[in-house]
Order: sequence, then structure tokens, then C-alpha cells
Amino acid sequence: MSQDLRKMFEGEREKPLSTLKEGHRERFLERLNTEIPLRDRPRFHFVRIAATILVLVCTGILIWNKDNNKPNDAPATTTTEHDDATVNPSISLGDLSPDLKKVEQYYLANINLELAQLQVSKKYRNVVDGYMSRLADLNDEYLRLNQELNQMGPNEQTITALIKNLQLRLQLLYKLKEKLNELKTKKNETVA
Repeated sequence: MSQDLRKMFEGEREKPLSTLKEGHRERFLERLNTEIPLRDRPRFHFVRIAATILVLVCTGILIWNKDNNKPNDAPATTTTEHDDATVNPSISLGDLSPDLKKVEQYYLANINLELAQLQVSKKYRNVVDGYMSRLADLNDEYLRLNQELNQMGPNEQTITALIKNLQLRLQLLYKLKEKLNELKTKKNETVA
């Protein structure tokens, strides 16, 4: 019963290893492609373009609303932020890596989607204005963090702060949506 294991496995080493039949891999890939075909993604390209346009439009609206609500007491200056941006090309979170670009696009697309789906009645305008004010503050903070990213270079703290800012904006919109639903249900309960 007791055999030397070395002697047993010497015989195994001399046997040729089993190989696949010729053309096995090609047949397998062909069958795999028929069972699970590869899909083209041209519509995702369109969605990305639409999301980018939506981000730009919403950001413009937020900035325009904020500028219209501010009193114009500040003295005029000879240099503007736009002039500085043309001198120094700026980088954003998405320019650092493809993964960060996906994260940024995900949050911005969801933020813009929530903004687009927001239905505001005159009764709840003051609630929405409060949330929009906080959202504009977070947007200003995001722009400040982007400037810091450009001035100091990419570092973990700034990148984390940028992502956290996007998360906070999305959470804020979810809370606004939840608050509006809550107010509408309270109104319906008091009517009934």
C-alpha cells in the first residue's frame, strides 16, 4: 500500500498533456457570439452628448439665476475670470483619468436628470428656492475646488472633495424631490 509518490508521478510526467482539438477555440467563440451577440453602442454616444449638453444648460441657468439675484454693488475690474481661463488651460476632474471622468459624468447626468424632472408649483416655490440656493452654493464650491485643482495640481484631498460635492448635490436633489412628494401627500390627505 505504501508507495513512493515520486515513482508514481514519474509515470504521469511522461504522458503527454491533453490538447484541444483543432479549431475548438474558433467554434467556441462562434457559438458564444451566436448565443450572446455583441451589441453596438451608438445610442450611448448620443446619450453622452445629450447629457453633456444638459449639464452645460443647467449650469448656465444656475449661474444666470445667481447673477440675476445678486445686487450689482461690486466695482468693475479690468480682468475677468474668463480672461484668466484663456491664459491658463484648465483641467477638470474628468481630465485626470477615465474612471474619474465616468464618475463625474454619472453624477452630473443624474443631477441634471433630477433637475429636469423637477415639477414645481407656485405653492412650494419657497421650498424649492431654498434648495436651489444651497445647490448654487455647492456649485460655487465645486468651481472653487476646480480652481484649486488647476492651481495646486491633482491631489487626493481635492479629488475626494470634488466627488463628495457631486454626491452632496445629488443627495440634495433627492431630498428636495422627497420633500415635495411629502408636501403633496400631506395636501392630498388634508383635502380627503
